[in-house]
Amino acid sequence: MNHDMDELFDYGDRVPIVPVGRDQSYGSVPGLPDEELADPAELERQAFIADWGPILSLPVKSADGGIRPEIDEDGHLNWGAFGTVDFERLHGPFDKARYKADKLEEQVRDAVITLDMIADRLTPERVNSIQARFQNDSYIIDDLEDADEYGFARWYTRVKRLRSEILELRQHSWES
Repeated sequence: MNHDMDELFDYGDRVPIVPVGRDQSYGSVPGLPDEELADPAELERQAFIADWGPILSLPVKSADGGIRPEIDEDGHLNWGAFGTVDFERLHGPFDKARYKADKLEEQVRDAVITLDMIADRLTPERVNSIQARFQNDSYIIDDLEDADEYGFARWYTRVKRLRSEILELRQHSWES
């Protein structure tokens, strides 16, 4: 029962535009070499771009707020103005102090979230009293007996220390 595909269909007076042929698993086109046909992975990529292209082209702000290259619809980096003189003028060369300050800011963000979670377990009066005691930096954390107050005091001093380090690094970065 091995019939030619053209014998199975009655085309009548019509001539098929592309004759049915199964030399390869995904077909062929007459007059076009098989090397020029798109492979299945390329066809899948084109279908993905057609479906998700508008969503993937939406601008997204990165988590650290920095400028990141966008990804074009082909999945390649589109640096745009990053290779121009304007980018160099605006951002300058790599600065270790600024980089370290940015990393410390991420730690501050995490520490503030933890501090907020601990503060939710305390009354506002207790939070304000702990903050007032630590304004002069003469209070000893180990004197606190309540675990929540102790945790709040530890994270509060951590945030203060990180912010002062960031300020010093930013001033050092601006001076150079």
